[in-house]
Amino acid sequence: MAARRRKLRSGTVLLGGMGVLAATLTACGSEPDQRCVDPVTKEVLPDYKCDDDDRTSSGRYYYGGRVSDGKVTDGSFDKSAVDRGGFGSSGSGGG
Repeated sequence: MAARRRKLRSGTVLLGGMGVLAATLTACGSEPDQRCVDPVTKEVLPDYKCDDDDRTSSGRYYYGGRVSDGKVTDGSFDKSAVDRGGFGSSGSGGG
């Protein structure tokens, strides 16, 4: 009987721990979307156009927002200006 109780308790602890881990990973994984975008036209570009090592790069990274007809809206070129959402956030994100 004691062995069965011990097994039940460790299973409960394991399941509870997995829930906490899942919530933590969700919070940490809530980075805003990052896209390579032409800073003038706001058209989405291939990632290689935003290569930091290439001085001829024509794009900049744009964070958050949404894409419509190949152009981005409702985001920012400044990553810190975009609400990440994540655990405990009351923001709507992308703004």
